[in-house]
Amino acid sequence: MSFLDKLFGNNKPQSMPDVFWNELESLEQLKDVEAESFEKPIVIFKHSTRCSISRMAWNQFQKEFTIPDDKMSLYYLDLLVYREISNAIAERFGIIHQSPQIIVIKDGKAIFDTSHESIDAKKLEQYLN
Repeated sequence: MSFLDKLFGNNKPQSMPDVFWNELESLEQLKDVEAESFEKPIVIFKHSTRCSISRMAWNQFQKEFTIPDDKMSLYYLDLLVYREISNAIAERFGIIHQSPQIIVIKDGKAIFDTSHESIDAKKLEQYLN
């Protein structure tokens, strides 16, 4: 692993469990996200894999998040690879793009978003059904 990989990480966070997170990789998935949000709240974590602030927010979120996946679904968006999806999220849900950022989608609408040091996984419990 190179010095830069150690400092900033590679394209995908190493701590990202495959079952725990759903990766956003296509614009078509946004329809599914919106539909699923009528069943349970959805959280989209927008992450810039080259940004140390984003990496810190990601790591802290991973440590704090304790909500079972049957109560809330998590989606991960790699902004460097899928910036067009981030733009579509901003347009579709009426939010301003930031990074790092979490967005809570419920009943087809963005009901909460925050970024940078304000990202706090514990605050998400208030959005459970």
